[in-house]
Amino acid sequence: MSEAETSAAGRSRGEAAPLSAITLRVNDQVRRLEVDPRTSLLDALREHLRLSGTKKGCDHGQCGACTVLINGRRVNSCLTLAVMHEDDEVVTIEGLGDPDGLHPMQRAFVDRDGFQCGYCTPGQICSAVGMLAEVEAGWPSHATAEVAASRIALSDEEIRERMSGNICRCAAYPNIVAAIRGIAQGGPR
Repeated sequence: MSEAETSAAGRSRGEAAPLSAITLRVNDQVRRLEVDPRTSLLDALREHLRLSGTKKGCDHGQCGACTVLINGRRVNSCLTLAVMHEDDEVVTIEGLGDPDGLHPMQRAFVDRDGFQCGYCTPGQICSAVGMLAEVEAGWPSHATAEVAASRIALSDEEIRERMSGNICRCAAYPNIVAAIRGIAQGGPR
């Protein structure tokens, strides 16, 4: 039996995989970790770095509660491995703002009552920030009426389509859309 086969056989019997030393840049801080190479970014953030703002919802990429920004783009952190993100800039809800200096999108969610229980809110906010960057870059969505236009009209339908990967079980959707629309229409960024 080869070394690789012996290693795979040992893991199938419940033995732990060798740990991988990684360096992540999270919320403008360099963090060094040793993790099982199969550790999701979500678990690295919550369990290893104790950043509990990013929520574990479905753990299958269907609810969006775990959405973070990686190099400015929104990503479901439950679907990506931590070891894949060395040299990437990861921003969680904790990195967008703090109680004394809320990010404009956080402030808009508060002002427009864009949450009820609040469980999905960190993912909703991170997704909204990433979504507005996609709109500014001119990326059309399935609901974009005029894909050749130089500027995307951010209608409520367009916002709902772009945010459809983030589920709110409390159904605060009208207020979430209002918060995002307020920022898109010139609210403070």
